[in-house]
Amino acid sequence: MSRYRGPRLRITRRLGDLPGLTRKSPRKAYPPGQHGQARRKRSEYAIRLEEKQKLRYNYGVTEKQLMGYMKKARRATGSTGTALLEFLEMRLDNTVFRMGMAGTIPAARQLVNHGHILVNGRVMDIASYQCRPGDVIAVRDRDRSRQLVERNMEYPGLANLPSHLEFDKNTYTGKVNSLIEREWVALQVNELLVVEYYSRKV
Repeated sequence: MSRYRGPRLRITRRLGDLPGLTRKSPRKAYPPGQHGQARRKRSEYAIRLEEKQKLRYNYGVTEKQLMGYMKKARRATGSTGTALLEFLEMRLDNTVFRMGMAGTIPAARQLVNHGHILVNGRVMDIASYQCRPGDVIAVRDRDRSRQLVERNMEYPGLANLPSHLEFDKNTYTGKVNSLIEREWVALQVNELLVVEYYSRKV
């Protein structure tokens, strides 16, 4: 299935707060649809599926991409769930978002795709690029690029800068100091349930 481009508040009503997807909060506290207010007992599969969907919609990845990250996380040392979150959080579009250069991850992805972002002095237009410790991320030295980021920074998506990043608001330059720690992941998700969901698929 391709990347979701429909109403974002519909997703947040169903899955809860997704800080990377939208800054808006829904007016209704129950899921959308005719049976949204009906209390139904959810199966274990439904609970795992919901946690997986949170990752998909928040980070804006396709099912195929998420499956690929899951396979890489399985091969990595340490906890599979933590490794999966690391891969998603260290994507370039998410890093640009966490630095405050865009209000949402889709907005950050657009900045990257349109060539407004430099990584180590070179234009990087691949949103899924995996940032590594030592990478320097900056806004391209063009009026258009600077204006876009300046406008975005008036309404940042998340107020707190994670400990693994640093960002200079005067020069629009940031640096990745290390891999993200689990406590700094803004999305409320149980990654162990996601690992369980994929246990029979990967």
